[in-house]
Amino acid sequence: MNALLVDDSRLARTELRHLLQTFPDVTIVGEARHAAEARAQLAQLRPDLLFLDIHMPGETGFELLASLDTAPQVIFTTAYDEYALRAFEVNALDYLLKPIGEARLAAALEKARAQLLAPAPAVPTLPEEPAPTPLTAQDQVFVKDGERCWFVRLADIKLFEINGSYTQIYFEQHRPLIPRTLQHLEARLDPKVFFRANRQQIINLKWIESIEPWFSNTLKIKLREGPEVEVSRKQSVLFRELLSL
Repeated sequence: MNALLVDDSRLARTELRHLLQTFPDVTIVGEARHAAEARAQLAQLRPDLLFLDIHMPGETGFELLASLDTAPQVIFTTAYDEYALRAFEVNALDYLLKPIGEARLAAALEKARAQLLAPAPAVPTLPEEPAPTPLTAQDQVFVKDGERCWFVRLADIKLFEINGSYTQIYFEQHRPLIPRTLQHLEARLDPKVFFRANRQQIINLKWIESIEPWFSNTLKIKLREGPEVEVSRKQSVLFRELLSL
């Protein structure tokens, strides 16, 4: 165990260093006289164990701990017994009163070993969500928008288009809105039939009436009985690759 000693008293640090020589598994990696010095050494040395005085010039030991994002295991060393309850409220391993006895130090180190050797708690694994069932163009889907409902074949849907936080569906003369994202729909639709034209729209390739070159090497597609769709530059490249001989 690597330990950092924090105490404004040089004599107290020397006595603790002498006591810790009895325990070969403890290596003292540094000493600090006050909170600012301790903070720098904690960041640099990353000790397993912190022997921490409470009353020091400037910040107290409690204030030092409160300023840290993470802290090693803490054993308080102090001449005052009135802070014991508060020490355990900050999850200290132990609270040693000066002058520190070897038996009490041994007991505190045993707690530290137990903590450091304890296996990390198992993180419960959540069951993976099942992948969405893929749909074919001949599948019928149920669409509900307010009080109106439809059963519609996917082959009859010419366009999916983002509309605010909903997706609008184009089929026949209807334009219902459904609470689904294009990402969700794209994962379920047959990529041989439905193509993501841009960030806002997915088109049914079977409903294409005409294609024409557009700005910056992009494409503009006109759907039968429907709107024109501008294909993004990236998707225009993919469109040409997919539909070329």
